[in-house]
Amino acid sequence: MVEQTSAPETENKAEVNTKQLPEQVRVRREKLATMREQGNAYPNTWRSNTSLASIHAQYGDLDKDSLAEKAIEVTVAGRLMAHRVMGKSSFVKIQDKEADIQLFLNRDALGGAEVYNPTKKWDLGDIIGAKGTLFFTKTGELSIKVSHVEMITKCLRPLPDKMQGLSDVETRYRQRYVDLIVTPESRHTFRTRSQIISLIRRGLEANDFMEVETPMLQTQAGGAAARPFTTHHNALNMELFLRIAPELYLKRLLVGGFERVFEINRNFRNEGLDATHNPEFTMVEFYQAYADFNDAMDTTETLIRDVAKGTNNLQSTWEGVDLDFSQPFKRIRLDESVFEHRPDLRGHANDKALLATVCLQEIPDIKPLITWKAGHYLLALFEELVEPKITQPTFITHYPVDVSPLARRNNEDETVTDRFELFVAGREIANGFSELNDPDDQRGRFVAQAQAKAAGDAEATGIDEDYLRALEFGMPPAAGVGIGVDRLVMMLTGQHSIRDVLLFPHMRPE
Repeated sequence: MVEQTSAPETENKAEVNTKQLPEQVRVRREKLATMREQGNAYPNTWRSNTSLASIHAQYGDLDKDSLAEKAIEVTVAGRLMAHRVMGKSSFVKIQDKEADIQLFLNRDALGGAEVYNPTKKWDLGDIIGAKGTLFFTKTGELSIKVSHVEMITKCLRPLPDKMQGLSDVETRYRQRYVDLIVTPESRHTFRTRSQIISLIRRGLEANDFMEVETPMLQTQAGGAAARPFTTHHNALNMELFLRIAPELYLKRLLVGGFERVFEINRNFRNEGLDATHNPEFTMVEFYQAYADFNDAMDTTETLIRDVAKGTNNLQSTWEGVDLDFSQPFKRIRLDESVFEHRPDLRGHANDKALLATVCLQEIPDIKPLITWKAGHYLLALFEELVEPKITQPTFITHYPVDVSPLARRNNEDETVTDRFELFVAGREIANGFSELNDPDDQRGRFVAQAQAKAAGDAEATGIDEDYLRALEFGMPPAAGVGIGVDRLVMMLTGQHSIRDVLLFPHMRPE
């Protein structure tokens, strides 16, 4: 039996040719080499007892004498963001997840030159642990008089210039970890995103909605009009799709007896990238039995207003529009919104030939499919004439049946559905409707979708036989809503690109 011995720290570590590195990286690696010689260069023994934000919140308003009298000792850690050496003393600024604070290092207080001198060679970006007593400097800055300090992690690459920051947008997206270090606005955006998702969850749970999880890998892409990502399961030897929406599974749960359900999770659509689209995105979808699209609009409006209030954004600005979420959201039929711009079309919402002619006039580069009906042309006119001009939160209602394969027909006009979309500043934020629970009507809509798919519509879906079987067991009358979380975050943080609210947006390889 061979006796096991502990390996030296350098074993199995990659050799790095420092001569070929940029000077700043080379110098930092040489410092790391010295640290390795002295022991474990990457220890995991430091434990803080408070955060920097908590220190400021608890003690920032005390006067100098009161703070000195309390002699409050703290143990903290953070990334070194500024370093000013003044002989036997140094001032160091460290930053943690939410705040920063100044450390005062003095040679004698640290125990002599052997401990203090190495701190003078620290680099910006190093992660430092410090223990000491809180005090106010002569200029009134809350600081820590350090009695013990440790290097926790060496930063081997220089941070971006402090004045210019991370100015290259593409680098910000590719190296989000650096962006978060040096850009306070980015950290704020993503903290707000987390808060928004938490508020959505709490708001729905407060209304007796139950959170669930449904499959992301599906045998049939459905629940939306979109091109799916496809993959192959080897063991089952079958084609699978990354879901484009969780809708059909959530409605299966209504059949099963869960009357209020919601899911916050990822959807995937094999489409282009632009300011509002990423192939992987976050949605919240919720479904309520014994409710219609009017109830769904009420729930959606209340939820978004509460989220805006919870993030202090009842009045905010997005895309150059001053928004006011405290006021009732406008509601208008889709056809009426088009008629406001083209009064000559009033009374002709189902005249396919006329609408097609007008579409060619208003949208010269339109490319209709052979399967298009009157509703497709009416929607195209809405998207061209109305949608970009919407400013304040507005529900567009009563979408044509032709473009709403999962929505319930309206009782008074069977050419439209009890469906709505919410628009803010020209952007779609939510989509909802009274759910279609007639299995025969649903089969007919699926067949129409399958025909459109066969005719070349890459976004059309096929026939989901299992979902039709579920409907045959009886789904209670219901309403459902999908809200784009990424766009909601954009709206409430004033961002103009979806990439600014996704921690790691998809990009071409470098």
